Amino acid sequence: MPEPITEIGRDAKVPAMTNPVSRDTAAASPGLYTQSVPVGGWANPRGGFLFFLGFAAIGTAMALLVPAVLTISLKATIIDPANAGTIVSIAVAVGALFSLVALPLFGRISDRITSRSGRRRPLLVLGAVLIAIGAVITFASSTTAVLTVGSVFTQVGFAAATVAVTSVIPDQFEPAKRGPASSIVGVSLPVGAVIGLFIAQLFSPTLSLMILVPAAVGVVGILLFAVVLHDQPFPRDRRPAFTAVSFFSTFWVNPAKSPAFAWAWWSRCLLFFGVAAVQAYQALYLIFVLHFSPQDVAGAVFLSTLVLTIAALIFAAIAGKVSDRIGRRKPFVMASSILFAIGLLIAANANSFPGFLLAIGIVGVGQGIYFAVDLALVTQVLPDPDNPAKDMGVIALANTLPSSIVPAIAPAILAIGATAALTENYAALFIAGAIAAVIGAVLVLPIRGVK
Repeated sequence: MPEPITEIGRDAKVPAMTNPVSRDTAAASPGLYTQSVPVGGWANPRGGFLFFLGFAAIGTAMALLVPAVLTISLKATIIDPANAGTIVSIAVAVGALFSLVALPLFGRISDRITSRSGRRRPLLVLGAVLIAIGAVITFASSTTAVLTVGSVFTQVGFAAATVAVTSVIPDQFEPAKRGPASSIVGVSLPVGAVIGLFIAQLFSPTLSLMILVPAAVGVVGILLFAVVLHDQPFPRDRRPAFTAVSFFSTFWVNPAKSPAFAWAWWSRCLLFFGVAAVQAYQALYLIFVLHFSPQDVAGAVFLSTLVLTIAALIFAAIAGKVSDRIGRRKPFVMASSILFAIGLLIAANANSFPGFLLAIGIVGVGQGIYFAVDLALVTQVLPDPDNPAKDMGVIALANTLPSSIVPAIAPAILAIGATAALTENYAALFIAGAIAAVIGAVLVLPIRGVK
């Protein structure tokens, strides 16, 4: 009688409850096989699966970054031009605070779902719905309060979809084969930004379409992945317990019990401090420092994001494959953080748009290498590999927390060295981001269990 088959991915089937990883493969990649095998084994899907995974990840990033980088700033200049920076800080920071709670909470909920639709699909659908609502509210906003509500819906929707997309990687791929999927999800941030900004600037200066069309494309990408995803139902007898203690532990991982995970979290958080500085304040930097008009800034932001994305894509593709081949993650993460810091330092001293583009290109190289490898590193140090969504949600906090911290402390940093001619010193903010990235690179060194 043939061995029972459990379908997990579009392109692969594996014997139920078996480990498809050979000893030869494990021996060739030391340090990668420290996790238990999920129910049904790893599918290691390719082809169409990776395409739809990328579409969903890019759509999720697009839905978040177009408002964060461009349209919230443009809305703020309409609501109150004199206080646009403060309005952006409020809208982005409050949305990020809600996202901080939503990320691990959605992960905990997703790991406990035992429905026939799987553990990740419900979050994909919820994320798409919330993002759509957020876009509509942002479009209709005429006050800071309403704009902030739109940001909250958008960022909570992003949290739901992000937890689902990132959790699919440890669900579906064995550790030695996570490089390509990690690269795709990692570079989705700059790719989503450049595609979304390209779409947005096509409709400039019609702000309503600049807000709604990129969000609609993102929602379609997320829903398509929800349709094609072969999301294996999770057995009820393996569902993690849910107690008061486990609820409060949703929002953190004990660093004493999981030190490698803690170091990886802090390293990622510090690098994303620099990412948040560029994302949230790039448009205002171009307007107030390089003297772009609000009508022209969409095209300038698109061009700088395009430069960043091209650099990120080229180096992410290389880094993901090389990292898998040699079985090492840490050197790539450290080098990428340092490159990112160098780019920010150049941006801080740029006095022309070509100089700024050069800096952004270097930032893109660093981001590409980092995003291609760091997510794979994180999946190898998960405290509970059988229930990865909760811990991936905690890791996602490292992405989102800086989006709340940076706007909160940015006014103080922007005031450093400010003059009557330039009341906000954006160079100081970029330098602070560079320092954070360097510290993040150093924090990778203590991580054990991953080379």
